[in-house]
Amino acid sequence: MGERGKFDSAKEELGWLKVLFAVLSAVDASLIAWIPQNYINADRVMLILVALGAVLATAVLTWMNYAAYRKIRQLETLS
Repeated sequence: MGERGKFDSAKEELGWLKVLFAVLSAVDASLIAWIPQNYINADRVMLILVALGAVLATAVLTWMNYAAYRKIRQLETLS
């Protein structure tokens, strides 16, 4: 694969990361917002699962942010 192909591939991957980041950010925000709205009436197991889901989503978002910045640096070297 030539330089142009690598550049296009990196741009496409960055585009997908942007879409996934936006979707996962919305899911993460929803999970976090659900906790204070429902902590009184919700089952303890449900609260724990939602909290774990929010922690996992935040961890994946952090990884995706790192991957996106790595791709941006790669694009800078290819252009």
